[in-house]
Amino acid sequence: MKPASRLAALLLATLTMACGGQASAQAVLKVGSTPTGNPFTFLDTKTNTIDGLMADIVKAVGKTSGFAVQIEPMQFSALIGSLTSGRIDLISAAMFITPVRQQVVDFSQPIYSYGEGIVVPVKDGTAYRSFSEFKGKRMGVQVGTAFVEPLHKLGIFSEVKLYDTTADLMRDANAGRIDAGVLDYPIAAYAISRNLFPNLRMATTYQPTMVNDIGIATRKGDTETMAKVNAALTKLKADGSIDAILKKWGLNH
Repeated sequence: MKPASRLAALLLATLTMACGGQASAQAVLKVGSTPTGNPFTFLDTKTNTIDGLMADIVKAVGKTSGFAVQIEPMQFSALIGSLTSGRIDLISAAMFITPVRQQVVDFSQPIYSYGEGIVVPVKDGTAYRSFSEFKGKRMGVQVGTAFVEPLHKLGIFSEVKLYDTTADLMRDANAGRIDAGVLDYPIAAYAISRNLFPNLRMATTYQPTMVNDIGIATRKGDTETMAKVNAALTKLKADGSIDAILKKWGLNH
C-alpha cells in the first residue's frame, strides 16, 4: 500500500472509531432541582449532592430510558428560565403542573398530588380552616410557586412577603417576623415533624384549596425527551418502583 493510501486508511479508521465512540456514549441530561425542598429535593451536605424523592425518580427515569442525569442545584424561581434557555434539559422538583406553566414548558404525566400547607406560631392556637381567617395578617410565600398569585388576588392580608427559599420563609415565621407561611404541605410537614423550627406548628385544621399534581418538565416541543420520560414513568409505576420511592421518603398516595 502506498504511503498516501496508508494515511487515508488510518484517517478513515480513526474517524470511524471516533464516531462509533460518540454513538455508544450514554447521553447526559442536566436536571434542574432545588436544594431546599425536603423531602422532594434537598442538598445532602455529606455528599454535596441533591437528594430526595424527585432526585430518586429522575435517576430511575434516566436509568430506565438509557440516559444519565446530572442534577444542577438552583433556586426554584430560576428553574423554568434555566430550562427554556437551554441551561438544563429537565426540571425534577416539587413543581405543580399548572396551565400557566404549560404555556412555556411541557410536563410529564403526574407523579404525586398534594396541596398547600400553612405554618403558624405554636402560641397561635386558632383552628384555621380557610384563608379568610388570616385576614389582616402578614403572610409569607416562596417566590415562583403557584401560591403567590392566589394570595395576592385575595387582597385581605396586611402583607404578602416573598422568599427565595422555603427555609428563609420558615426561619422568618419561626422568628415571628410573619404571622403565617404558605408552602407545599409535604415540605412544611417534613420540617415540622423534625422540629427544625420549634416555634412553629402546622395549621392542621386548614383545608387546602390549591391541590395539584407535580411532574417532570421538559422544554416546550421536546417530544423525544418527553416520550422517554413518560414511557419510563409508566413502567416505574407499573412495577412498583414509584410507590417504593414515595414510601422511602414518607409519602404515599
